[in-house]
Amino acid sequence: MEDSITRIGVSLPKNLLNEFDSIIRSRGYSSRSEAIRDAIRMYINEFRWLERESGEVIGVVSVIYDHNFKGVTDMIISLQHDFNEIITTTMHIHLDEENCLEMITVRGDMSKIKKMVGRLNSLKGVTSVKLITAFREERF
Repeated sequence: MEDSITRIGVSLPKNLLNEFDSIIRSRGYSSRSEAIRDAIRMYINEFRWLERESGEVIGVVSVIYDHNFKGVTDMIISLQHDFNEIITTTMHIHLDEENCLEMITVRGDMSKIKKMVGRLNSLKGVTSVKLITAFREERF
């Protein structure tokens, strides 16, 4: 339990607040404060995990890209070959007429995974890259 509570004020665009309220209602939160506390905890946990510079991890890298952007598909495939020692599986999903989702499962040293994520982020035509880590290697 928290030792003390500190009140803060947050300024948000109306559309962001409306979407947040809709989500917290659907998830059954009793208050915005409760939902914000959970969101901050998740953010801190994700940040702490991703700030690791090394160590064995397993995870998923999701990549959304515009497949009509010249050369982006070939660049993503080439990059996957460059990092084949940490890639265990890939899955390709057509989201709509323009956008594709590439799910890349990875297992290996965090520094190599971060390097791959950085290179994916820098590709023209890529609109989103997200790393989700599941476990540290020693937990298997």
